[in-house]
Amino acid sequence: MNAGAFTRQLIVSSRPVSWINTAYPFAAAYLVTTREIDLVLIVGTIFFLIPYNVAMYGINDVFDYESDLRNPRKGGAHGAILDKRLHRPTLWSAAVLCVPFMVFLVVAGPPLSWAVLALSMLAVVYYSAPPVRLKERPFADSLTSSVHFFSPAVYGLVMADAAWSWQLVAVIVAFALWGVASHAFGAVQDVVADREAQISSIATGRGAAWTVRFALVTYAASGVVMLGTAWPGPLAAVVAIPYLVTVWPYRSVSDADSARATAGWDRFLWLNQFAGSLVTLLLIWWWALTA
Repeated sequence: MNAGAFTRQLIVSSRPVSWINTAYPFAAAYLVTTREIDLVLIVGTIFFLIPYNVAMYGINDVFDYESDLRNPRKGGAHGAILDKRLHRPTLWSAAVLCVPFMVFLVVAGPPLSWAVLALSMLAVVYYSAPPVRLKERPFADSLTSSVHFFSPAVYGLVMADAAWSWQLVAVIVAFALWGVASHAFGAVQDVVADREAQISSIATGRGAAWTVRFALVTYAASGVVMLGTAWPGPLAAVVAIPYLVTVWPYRSVSDADSARATAGWDRFLWLNQFAGSLVTLLLIWWWALTA
């Protein structure tokens, strides 16, 4: 396979539609704290936009190969089915892309930021990679997946030397709950393929219907926690409503029919863009109030 074809496969594997879900939390957290555009913001945003996702999803697609072969939704926005010849180049590409950014960020950041970045990258690697492979440990899989998305925000806050308050902690907790719920619901559609490949998950362990209901409760909890944040943060609680509406129809889905949840997951991918827009407006409002 030539370099152009490999690059295309690598991009498909990294789920470009989801890149913003990791870059935005870092950029927003850093920018609203420092209120300035600097090199750390630019480098960190690029890192969490592309290299981070190439590593996170590329490693996942390498070690989920057997399951992906049985999964009809793979091959587009949901990720690539990586030819075995591409497995080693994918892992090397992830390392080569990430390391220069990480070196800069370590040099630029305080010691606490090193720990946050290390935890974030360990979650990226060991969610999928053996021998830990946290994605096959029910509940740990959803929590680790959540770390993938809220840790860039925590990292941005630490890099910007944010003043921590219980309201700020509530924002992170709400974000973490959203991540847990999103992973759980996303796992439902893969119950059949994962069982055929003998891969465990929260959904294969607890069943499709139970997992959907768990996601509903966790999305609702995320919204409730946002009610305890500083104004206008409580308004962000309404962001949970579209997710609840999207997930609700699948609350009784059977394991055998769990692939039907893919339709809800497709809506979820675009719902994130709407939610992000609303959160952005609230952040702009908060910025104006605290200027």
